[in-house]
Order: sequence, then C-alpha cells, then structure tokens
Amino acid sequence: MSDPAAQVPATADANSGATVGIDAARLWSTLAETSAFGGTDRGGLHRLALSDADAAVRAWLAATARAAGWNVQGDEIGNQFIVKPGADPYLPPVLIGSHLDSQPLGGRYDGVYGVLAGLEVLRSLADHGIAHERTIILANWTNEEGARFSPSMMGSAVFTGALPLREALARTDADGATVAAALAGIGADSAAATNRPTAAGLHATVEIHIEQGPHLEASGTDIGFVTGVQAIRWLDVRVAGASGHAGTTPIEHRSDALVAGARLVDVVARLGDTVDPEIRPTVGELTVLPNSRNVIPGEARLAIDLRHPDAEALDRAELQIRDAAVRIGGETGTSVDIEVVLVQPAVTFDTAVLGTIRRAAERLGLSGTELVSGAGHDAMQLASHVPTAMIFIPCVDGISHAEAENITPEWSANGARVLFEVVGDLSGAER
Repeated sequence: MSDPAAQVPATADANSGATVGIDAARLWSTLAETSAFGGTDRGGLHRLALSDADAAVRAWLAATARAAGWNVQGDEIGNQFIVKPGADPYLPPVLIGSHLDSQPLGGRYDGVYGVLAGLEVLRSLADHGIAHERTIILANWTNEEGARFSPSMMGSAVFTGALPLREALARTDADGATVAAALAGIGADSAAATNRPTAAGLHATVEIHIEQGPHLEASGTDIGFVTGVQAIRWLDVRVAGASGHAGTTPIEHRSDALVAGARLVDVVARLGDTVDPEIRPTVGELTVLPNSRNVIPGEARLAIDLRHPDAEALDRAELQIRDAAVRIGGETGTSVDIEVVLVQPAVTFDTAVLGTIRRAAERLGLSGTELVSGAGHDAMQLASHVPTAMIFIPCVDGISHAEAENITPEWSANGARVLFEVVGDLSGAER
C-alpha cells in the first residue's frame, strides 16, 4: 500500500474549468491523520461501529467541525451531522457524507473517503469565502458496515424510518452488547435538536465513495456516475445438531451441524449456475459450537449475503436455499432454521442529480462512465425520500473490505473536486 502521507502530485490540484477548488494535499493528509484511529500494522483499518476507535474518530470530526465554527448535531442512533449554514435557512439543505466505521481488518478508504472529501468541500468553501444559499450538511452515518451490529446501513435506515429506532437500539453484537449500550459507552451525542435534519426536509443528497470494484481503474476512467445499487438480501442460518465425542460416536449415529452447514455453503456457492450468472452469493461468517477439535459440532451458524440487480432472482435464490436446507437437514439428522435479516430492494438514483455530477466532471475535464453499484451504501436508504446520487472514484485492483484497499492521491483529488462542484451547484454557491 502506498504511503498516505506521500506528496500529492501538482496535477492533482489543478482545476480545469473551475476558478477555485479543494486543497488536495490537505485532504490526503487528513486521510492519513484519521487512519491512526483503529489503524492496523498492515496499513488497513479496524474500526468497528461504536468501538473505542470509532469514538475517537467521531470526537476528532466533531472537534474539527467546531473549530471551524460549524454546528455539530447528533440523533438517537448516533448519526453525526456537521452543519454549515446557508444564506437562506428556510431552503431545504444539501446533504453529503458517508461513514467512518470499517470492516474487521478492513480498508482505510471505504466510507471514510466520503466523509473526509465532504469535510474538505466544507473547508474549501470557507477558505474561499464562498457564500451558498442552501445549508450544507455533512453526515457520518452510524454502523454502515453492519460488521458489529446487524443490519448494515443502520444509522441511515433509522434516519429514514426504514428501521424502527427501538429495534435498532436493541440489536446485539457477538458479545451480547446492545447498540444502546454501545452508544452510551462511547458517549455518543444523541441530544435532541429542534432543527436536526430529516429525510423529508432535504433538497438533495450526494455520497462519494471508492468504487470497491475494478472497472474504473481497468478502463482508465476518472469518475463513476452511479445510476443505482443492486438488490441485497441477508439470511442468518442456524443449524442444530448434536454434540458428541469425536472418537467414540459412529458416523451413522452423528448429527453433525458443520457437515450440514458445509453442504449448504456449497448450495450457495453454486447459485450462479442454478439461478443466474449475475448473482453474487457469499457466506461471509461461519460459527461452530462448541468449536473443539475432538467434539462433533452441535451447532453451526452461517451469515449469507445475496446480491443481484433483480429482486426476483434473489427470491429464487432464497427458495433454493430453503429447499436445500430441508433436504440437507433430513440427510444429516439436523434442523436448519433460516431468518431473513435484511431485504434491500434495487435502487435507481435521481437523474437530475446524476446530470449535475456529469456536468461537473465535464467542466473539470475528467472522464466518466455510468456504473451500477454492487455494494450497499447509505445513499440507498435516502434515495426513496430525497433526490440522491453517488460518485465513485477508482480503487487499486478493485480491492475493498481488506487491508490492501488503496487509492491514489490523484483519484482522491479528482473525486473531491467533482464533489466540490456538485455541492456548489446544488447549494446555489456564488462562484
């Protein structure tokens, strides 16, 4: 991984077609600075939602915003909102941002880049004394990754009403800690504010993100115009068998939960052949109990992630998994229970906001292409309530959710320059 503190090339600061712009070196430095909160020895990030590392980077963001003179607000699920007032407080505001939590041993740019590029836009507007009609809000959404607490995109889902607050606060992690307890543990600022943003009261939202895929880098394209996000479905599977001594229990007397679970994993892996080649099926978690070498597994838990542009394909995939679970349970003497924990329909983003992004890239002389996101993002939750779109920048080899995740200073600057132009256009900035 390249050194995040490396000097930004001079070309990354150029603003073709724009009179003012962002400070590319400051953005790159900020990315390096915040990577210390939960940074790993291999250059990645281990900053699970509402952990101590997450609390530290949240405190940094709040202190940085307050030092600039901006208001910092929170809500009951711990979302952070940095508010830069516009000239007309009665106009619906523009919202940008992403998330600062990471996957376990994940990358330092997934989500983080979107928050810090947004922060750089606010800083640059202030640096240049640029007035804007609409208020601009920078969001840091709670628990986007869903790595510690399920489901993912929790903060934005609560914000839009897709997930009841009470249900979200009651969710637990692997150690049994609730979201409510974790919020209290890090002292998250959830005090009510009378002018706190609401999904219904926004003018437009834009989220910038690394692609998490190989297309932009492979094609040499600067910017991705994200037209939508494919449908996502999460299934939690519990296989119940019977524990027994590994050396004394005959095979014909066994009820091995892991054997049943492994057969189900194979069914999931072959969904590309049995459902559709475009499906993206993953078993990302496997827990075995009692997890001892010489004990037959009495329980296995699997976390299944299914993605496809068409929700009907996910219906067929889920049906195949359920049918296989019944068959495998009968063959192995186990019982298999399946719970759907996330159903996210495919999302199409707003064409008008996408047009603003395209025009901004063109003004800057940057190449662009349309993409559908294979990953879920907080923008999905907002899209049904407010005109929303996303901007992608390339990432090295398309690697994400891993410590090897990387971007270049030039890509970082290009994306932030586009976001600066887009926010200016949407907020009525005087440039």
